[in-house]
Amino acid sequence: MQLPNIKAVFFDIDGTLISFNTHKVPQSTLDAIQKLKDKGIKVIVSTGRSINNLDHIKPIGFDGYSTFNGGYCVVGKDETILHRATMDPADIERLINYSKHTPISFSLMSEKEVTIHHITPEIDMMYETVNLPTPPLVDFETLDTSSILQVNVFIAPENEDAFMAEVMPNSIATRWIATFADVNPNGQSKKVGIETFCRYFDLDVSETMAFGDGGNDIEMLKYAGVGVAMGNANPAVKEMADYVTDHVDKDGIWNALVHYQVI
Repeated sequence: MQLPNIKAVFFDIDGTLISFNTHKVPQSTLDAIQKLKDKGIKVIVSTGRSINNLDHIKPIGFDGYSTFNGGYCVVGKDETILHRATMDPADIERLINYSKHTPISFSLMSEKEVTIHHITPEIDMMYETVNLPTPPLVDFETLDTSSILQVNVFIAPENEDAFMAEVMPNSIATRWIATFADVNPNGQSKKVGIETFCRYFDLDVSETMAFGDGGNDIEMLKYAGVGVAMGNANPAVKEMADYVTDHVDKDGIWNALVHYQVI
């Protein structure tokens, strides 16, 4: 095995950095990140979460954050914006009109806030699973449809394709949990986050490594120099990864970094 010369490592959050079982970052992962930082290797979060839902991991001291699946990238303690991509307002308007005659729930996400249309017990439970509060209800009278960076649509996987074609044709859906799909502008993915930070830090993509477990991680893992699927990843993610490590609760990140002699 030819060992890579890694200069930046990208981490998904839920199911990768943070265990779904404990809602915590394993100590081995914290130790691994510190070793990376000690070696001068950049550590960057790559998540579908909002930039405002990262307070629980910011104390770790990451060099940058790729949020909204690569749609909003910031760097440094002052969180200088490197990249910001909003959704087509026409798709948001169609979604709102669709919801007036079809029962559906969705959240609308901007860098300022996350709001939701229609809350059910199942949705409350989903937010509890990822250790987040259920967002407040959206006020459509004050909503700025041009500010939306991501939508979470609570729709069954088998209905996703037809819904996207009819309601949000200028957007793309990916899924890391069965309950909902992340919806972003066409062409947007965590790959864009890697491209953004490679330009900023003057890195070649071959010098990057990425960890993930869900469907919204696939483009990132395919693009990175080394794409690592967690042991708890879904089969589609494992199939295309360069390497499958152990479960998040069984030192998966530490073990992969040791395997490639990055730490």
